Amino acid sequence: MEAHVSSLKGKMSKEQTITSTSQGCRLRPFYSMGLFLLHWELLLGSPCRQQLIDGYNIDTNAKPMMAFTMTEIPTCKEDMVETGDILSQVSQTHDMIMTLDKSISSLEMRLSAARASKADNEDKSPLLKETGIGHLSNRPKVFFVMGIITAFSSRKRRDSIRDTWMPKGEDLKKLEKEKGIIIRFVIGHSATPGGVLDRAIEAEEEQHKDFLRLNHVEGYHELSSKTQIYIATAAATWDADFYVKVDDDVHVNLGMVGSTLARHRSKPRVYVGCMKSGPVLAQKGVKYHEPEYWKFGEEGNKYFRHATGQIYAISKNLATYISVNRPILHRFANEDVSLGSWFIGLDVEHVDDRNLCCGTPTDCEYKAQAGNPCAASFDWSCSGVCQSVERMEEVHQRCGEGDGAIWHTSF
Repeated sequence: MEAHVSSLKGKMSKEQTITSTSQGCRLRPFYSMGLFLLHWELLLGSPCRQQLIDGYNIDTNAKPMMAFTMTEIPTCKEDMVETGDILSQVSQTHDMIMTLDKSISSLEMRLSAARASKADNEDKSPLLKETGIGHLSNRPKVFFVMGIITAFSSRKRRDSIRDTWMPKGEDLKKLEKEKGIIIRFVIGHSATPGGVLDRAIEAEEEQHKDFLRLNHVEGYHELSSKTQIYIATAAATWDADFYVKVDDDVHVNLGMVGSTLARHRSKPRVYVGCMKSGPVLAQKGVKYHEPEYWKFGEEGNKYFRHATGQIYAISKNLATYISVNRPILHRFANEDVSLGSWFIGLDVEHVDDRNLCCGTPTDCEYKAQAGNPCAASFDWSCSGVCQSVERMEEVHQRCGEGDGAIWHTSF
């Protein structure tokens, strides 16, 4: 029903109320401004509604809506409780819709993966063998997979991480079992498989059991390809909510990373990192030179927004998308640019989280002392912790969340 307060204004004052001892019904002043449209059945229970109908001759055949333009809005104690319950139900419904959206998106990606698997079988292409996307149902369910991108020459960097923020041995297994967190150093093979470099990694793996080996030939200019293969391999091995990439000269607080990702768990397609938009470098010979600079418009233009390459995370559906479409995803010279380009045109939420790119002491130290440790720390000038082998222990001592934090953090 539609009733204008202007028609009621002459029949009551702000002090006038309708009372009912048993129902606690009243018409009380409500000081606000503007026009309020209130659904009649939502705001008023039957006792209040009947008293208003009887007392003010409201037309019950009018449309089921009340428009109030004055400062009095009818309320009822029971109805206020009912309104609170309804708002709670609305919130719960919103959460259910978000969860349903994520589930539908996941099913769509699984269907795409299954179609790709069938096509690869029919075409006898190597994609299915390389990624294992045909065996999605056999993967263990985990929270997130963290791949630490490393090289043959980086043994000391790996050891500096094992000695600081990365659990090792039985603690690494415990982390997987209790927290659903997988951490692996990610590396391919040399140009001469079975050579001295590969044998050194095999011996290190035998000792630590913390490598993920890729079907990929190592080389600095192959980082975009290595990133693709890492994501596809990890997605084929573990059914994770998130897949994280981090460089082997970055300090990480695992508890803070987990807490950061947990906030975005209900989102179907999310890309988390420190978003940037740097210049496209056309000049040959400079670091981060972009051979395909002409694709980005006039000289001096900037890249599209993307996460810096030191550390970022993508949700399951984006990892599946990369796995399925890897053969046709273009790879630019810079790995972080390549990843950002794969999501252009997709319905992806970009999350710019500066807690993933703190500086080394004193920046991260101040935040740790304030009770808000950074998720990741590095030096922008070095694209990682400068002299990380020598300084990782110092950064960990001054900026770490505490060695026991990960075990006491609930996700």
